[in-house]
Amino acid sequence: MRFRFNALAIALVLVSSMLLAACGGAAAPAAEPTAAAEPAAEATAAPAEEPAAEAPAATDAVTIRYGLWDGNQQPAYEACAAEFTKTNPNIIVKVEQAGWGDYWTSVQTGMVGGTAPDVFTNHLAKYPEFASKEQLVDIQPFVERDGVDLAQYLPGLGDLWGRDGKRYGLPKDWDTVAVVFNKDMLDKAGVTVEELNNADWNAKDGGSFGQIIKKLTIDEAGKNALDADFDKSKVVQYGFVGGGSGGAYGQTQWSHWAVSNGFKFNDGLYATKYFYDDPKLAETIQWYANLNLVEGVAPTLADVRSLGATALFTSGKAAMTTDGSWMIGSYVNDAKFVTGFARLPKGPEGRKSMFNGLADSIWVGSKHQEESWQWMKFAASPACANIVGSYGVVFPAIQSGVDAALKAYGDRKVDVSAFTAQATEANGTFLFPVTDFASEIGPIMDATMDSIMLGEKPAADALKAANDEVNALFQ
Repeated sequence: MRFRFNALAIALVLVSSMLLAACGGAAAPAAEPTAAAEPAAEATAAPAEEPAAEAPAATDAVTIRYGLWDGNQQPAYEACAAEFTKTNPNIIVKVEQAGWGDYWTSVQTGMVGGTAPDVFTNHLAKYPEFASKEQLVDIQPFVERDGVDLAQYLPGLGDLWGRDGKRYGLPKDWDTVAVVFNKDMLDKAGVTVEELNNADWNAKDGGSFGQIIKKLTIDEAGKNALDADFDKSKVVQYGFVGGGSGGAYGQTQWSHWAVSNGFKFNDGLYATKYFYDDPKLAETIQWYANLNLVEGVAPTLADVRSLGATALFTSGKAAMTTDGSWMIGSYVNDAKFVTGFARLPKGPEGRKSMFNGLADSIWVGSKHQEESWQWMKFAASPACANIVGSYGVVFPAIQSGVDAALKAYGDRKVDVSAFTAQATEANGTFLFPVTDFASEIGPIMDATMDSIMLGEKPAADALKAANDEVNALFQ
């Protein structure tokens, strides 16, 4: 699958240069959830038949419910909905938003009770199970009927949503991961943005990035973690805050560290074997856990769970974190200090970021599947992508939308080149793992990663047992 990202590099390299020019080439003030797979419910309606040649005439307006979990994107899609209704006055789109956990609970219980949204934002960790239970409309007949050009999406994104000749979504966006930093804290510690962008990392001692974390960790006496007299029980400023244990995929937490250390999740799309027992992953996760357990340079798992990694960072409790490009706006808007984005450190295998992309899907129980398709097609079109991009909250799946997003960020003097450079870098990205049994894999790996982060089990032992349990699902 690596060729996709080389193609993506070609598609984005010019806009990355445009951005650097717009931002003067320096880090400017700045600112999709690790997927926790939930069990999919059984559908209450039969799969859709092949769509009719013509959309049915409507004498009264039909209301389509459209669900999403990202509140930052809601205004952009409400603007798309308003634009859509101008040319489709017989279809009204009601945009509904709920937080990640509540969102999936609502979708799944709604499929059982007949109240799920007609169209909803879907995730790569979720859709294979929905599809296997025939809860999603196969939109391939609609795509062929209306001649939707799948080549309009950035390379590789469309392929993620097709399987065995069927298609369950049209791409909305893409994302990568970067380091988020508090510029004021860096300046005070004498750490430059250039130094951060050129940092390296390894699982043995953390490399130069590990040294930067320690330099940015301060105790009550003003001593940093490089000082022999540093007191890790009285930390007032952490050098780094992770986003929790990361569960099965560690999208923004540990996946970039692990893959840059030589780990791979599996052999590709719909693989039937995971490699969670790889020693490269074990040493990576142990290093990640030891930032708190041994070094005291990161908050406890309990603090991250109760307060949230983003809140800990934006409240000034930590100098750095790692997060996805969909969170850029949150950091820009919520932080009371100068915030910037830096490249991921170079691991033994280079810089690596998970590459993810969302899509909309149609619930098979929708009573308005033709109207739902018309909205879904518009939401994945250049017209909507350009609107979404202009809001500067996410990188759309269509190049013109990416251009609009880069302009929006540039107008706000927000340098997002750490994200785009990662996407354009040769072999700089890897696919989000898409397999069956996500709802069973999630709880297994959640408990396993939690036990490591809490210091209850060593990573090597816990991951070996978890890997056996995960792979038994495919037998």
